[in-house]
Amino acid sequence: MSDGFDRAPEQPRLLRAPSNSQDKIPPQNSESAMAKPQVVVAPVLMSKLSANAPEFYPSGYSSHYTESYEDGCDDYPTLSEYVQDFLNHLTEQPGSFETEIEQFAETLNGWVTTDDALQELVELIYQQATSIPNFSYMGARLCNYLSHHLTISPQSGNFRQLLLQRCRTEYEVKDQAAKGDELTRKRFHAFVLFLGELYLNLEIKGTNGQVTRADILQVGLRELLNALFYNPMDDNLICAVKLLKLTGSVLEDAWKEKGKNDMEEIIQRIENVVLDANCSRDVKQMLLKLVELRSSNWGRVHATSTYREATPENDPNYFMNEPTFYTSDGVPFTAADPDYQEKYQELLEREDFFPDYEENGTDLSGAGDSYLDDIDDEMDPEIEEAYEKFCLESERKRKQ
Repeated sequence: MSDGFDRAPEQPRLLRAPSNSQDKIPPQNSESAMAKPQVVVAPVLMSKLSANAPEFYPSGYSSHYTESYEDGCDDYPTLSEYVQDFLNHLTEQPGSFETEIEQFAETLNGWVTTDDALQELVELIYQQATSIPNFSYMGARLCNYLSHHLTISPQSGNFRQLLLQRCRTEYEVKDQAAKGDELTRKRFHAFVLFLGELYLNLEIKGTNGQVTRADILQVGLRELLNALFYNPMDDNLICAVKLLKLTGSVLEDAWKEKGKNDMEEIIQRIENVVLDANCSRDVKQMLLKLVELRSSNWGRVHATSTYREATPENDPNYFMNEPTFYTSDGVPFTAADPDYQEKYQELLEREDFFPDYEENGTDLSGAGDSYLDDIDDEMDPEIEEAYEKFCLESERKRKQ
């Protein structure tokens, strides 16, 4: 007597075992199935899956980078395909820059041996940096690395010189681009931000080993800002704000070293735009916030040269920034009070009785007062502006 599990299908479809497998699947027939009733592999043998099926890769996965660039450019028929593939890879995985850039540069040194090849390389990187918004910073880093590690230096110019020449071609049509149609302005803005990244990342090494920035880019950025402010359309002004947030502190420091007041002129121009230009309210608010950012030294905080941990003994203002607490009777106390520990412990014990309530009495786990629920979490622009000014003023007083 047999049960339903000991009957093998009449003509099962067998799967070929992997080549490295030590277990062989013997042909099945009814007699062997009767002799071995535990044929639990019968459902597997009927599977439509094939051991010879190609490997599965998620969409967007590139098998070229499973082992970095160990094979160099052997799998690429042209320089353009090799470089473009690497640029796309950096766009998707910017964290791989440090581990793969050296091999990439070595491969280029074996491939880029003519003026035309170098020109093509420059153009590919420029197009990627100005057409992919997320690649402007990475493109500038890549340009800096290649400018120091590419060995080819033809009479037409090395990598950095050809790159700056390519940027100059776009720079010379800045006035027309700033007043062009929407698509033209969009390309122009991408170029402006890429040039800003180049100014911050492209290092020029002097004969004595000192590292400086390219002064020609500093001059170019000043003129690009003029072109943007001379044509105060919303997108031009937004681009100017982005550029100044990116490079403003570095530009101002460089101008001050040369005794120039260019940043003062730019800020004055911004204030005139806010008063006179027909830009949107949101853009005007962006410009005003930029002015406030600059007034706070671009958000930079300079630490004192000699650091010493503040204590009640060496800092008379030690308790000034301490919070103020209140007892159950409404009596205020701070960490400076002699019985601070006792009062603070009492406060903690009192709060333990109401673990689900905030300080204002609103239940944390459920809805609070219907009136409070209807209040918008965002501050009114005027209140927000006043709050920011208050914070800046408080920060200045604290540093005095």
